[in-house]
Amino acid sequence: MSRLRRIRAETSAASRAFLRRRTAVFFTFFFPVIIVVIFGVLIQTQPTGGGIFAEPPGWYLPGYLAVVVLFTPLSRVGSEVARHRDGNRFEKLATTPLTRPEWLVAQTLVNVVVIGLAGLLLLGLLVVATSATIAVSAQTVLLVPFVALGVALFCGVGAMLGSYADSQDGVIAASNGIAIPLLFLSETFVSPAMLPDWLPTELSPLTYFARGVRAVTYEAPADATSVPATGGLGGPEYLAVLAVLGIVAFALGARALPRTD
Repeated sequence: MSRLRRIRAETSAASRAFLRRRTAVFFTFFFPVIIVVIFGVLIQTQPTGGGIFAEPPGWYLPGYLAVVVLFTPLSRVGSEVARHRDGNRFEKLATTPLTRPEWLVAQTLVNVVVIGLAGLLLLGLLVVATSATIAVSAQTVLLVPFVALGVALFCGVGAMLGSYADSQDGVIAASNGIAIPLLFLSETFVSPAMLPDWLPTELSPLTYFARGVRAVTYEAPADATSVPATGGLGGPEYLAVLAVLGIVAFALGARALPRTD
């Protein structure tokens, strides 16, 4: 069996396993709805009014996308690795031609599709339920690789969490412990002007996702008093940085996967 056929078979199996877990399917798509309703509809933004949501609604689009791009791969891939380990499945996989990188590629492809659909749902809700607008240009198409590379990056991190945590509960706790600080300290919902100057937000890979997505989807109003946080680079440059970080995280995640149980 060729490598492509092995990956396709594992992707198909992982997709069916995900669809059988109805609770996971429901909350994967319901979670973005909750976030948009709470932050976009109930709290809303107050441009020039001060506070944490002082930017125009479109400024926070990378933050909403980051919720699904960050949380879902960390918890899903981490839990999948822990489940495989508890069920001695890596022991069985070691007897097949499927390699660890191929297994992680299949898991990543499933997550890219699932999170891509959740991202589309989220964008639709933002436009319909809030006053957020998306600046459409030739670079807007880069939104697709930004989401795919962001998911691949955090699938790699999730694989490492699942490999090193001692249980599924440990994976969930570690995922939340990493994801929540990253979400609010990576220029997603909190602008850099509200953070201390000494805080190195550039150390977070999510920062490059947020800056890049904002660079290709957000155009500040002419009378805006704030400056959009793009860090001085454009969408393609941030996409290149995210690609390098994604390759490194994926390689480390594949290397960390257990050979046996």
